Amino acid sequence: MRPAGTQSAVRRIWRVELRSRAEGPSLFCLQCQAHTLPLEASSARSAVLTHLASHARAEALPGHLRTCQCRTHGCSWHPRSRGCAGPVLLALTRDTGGRSWRLADTCAACAAATSHTALVPDTLPGAAPVQTPRQTAPRRHPQHGSAERLRVKEALTYLAVALPRFSSPAARLLALQCALRADHHGHVRLPPGFLRGMRLRGRTELWSELEHAGWLALAARQSSGEVRLLDADMHTQTSGRAARARAAHWALQPVPLTGPRGMAHSMQLTALALATHTCDGTGTAELDALTRLCGQSPQQLEDLFDQLVRTRLLAAWRRLSHEEVAWHLPSPVGGNPAPAERYGPTCPPLTDRCGSSVLPSQHHGDE
Repeated sequence: MRPAGTQSAVRRIWRVELRSRAEGPSLFCLQCQAHTLPLEASSARSAVLTHLASHARAEALPGHLRTCQCRTHGCSWHPRSRGCAGPVLLALTRDTGGRSWRLADTCAACAAATSHTALVPDTLPGAAPVQTPRQTAPRRHPQHGSAERLRVKEALTYLAVALPRFSSPAARLLALQCALRADHHGHVRLPPGFLRGMRLRGRTELWSELEHAGWLALAARQSSGEVRLLDADMHTQTSGRAARARAAHWALQPVPLTGPRGMAHSMQLTALALATHTCDGTGTAELDALTRLCGQSPQQLEDLFDQLVRTRLLAAWRRLSHEEVAWHLPSPVGGNPAPAERYGPTCPPLTDRCGSSVLPSQHHGDE
């Protein structure tokens, strides 16, 4: 990551506002200094995302020249002073209850600490190289690993902003599969057998929930099982369908947190969110970020942690501070397993992959 400095004067922040008018909401862009024609309330959010995306495309910049815009503003967008870290990505932030939106280049650390913020998936033209037939590697059994985990994490973060705050876990799991399996026109069809495997077949209320949120539209013949995603981001994905399909498959069995068949959807979603933050058997995350990914309150999330411990998907979890949690997985068979009943404040000190103790102080100063 290249931090902002005096050598770079490139400003990559775009803001739009939805302003109420008698004839309907109007989009006002602070960059263009112009209003749009009145919008339908149901399409206002899509219009906002489309307009912001058009600015990002028109003002594309090579990765080595992009800087963290949050840092240039003294990291005033978030309450904590963590220091910049990680790659610089496009981050979408919703303010004032959805009446104001900001798209800006932000480092991963600042984006994670900013409320109501999601990292935008890799959707801009030219962001991902397209392999020619001569470059394509021979087909082999896919190794589900870090690439799938990252793609699912980005999709969950996107849905945390795109869907209402307390959308049901089952609806979020359904939306995740739609987002990862949609074509470049935003169309997706999930066969009945696939939905049966997810224990979602016949759950018409979930489709209605996503339709009421303005995220998708059902096909004219509902029996066809085809839907159309309404968010503009879903129409411009450049990552290959094969890569997204592998991520969608990994999301169904998120190794190493694959739960038993029949596990509640709330536990499935929590295990999936933790799997995207787990590496080498341990993981840490901000509690606020996990509540947004899972659509749960902190109290509900802690109860789900306890349930994952009781089902032995987790060996232990603990709060490192008021804002962060950490967990580790059971030891492999033949190792020295940690008792499943050890969780919360009584669990042994967690260590990172290098064997160093993970202390709260390591998660709070500037990194």
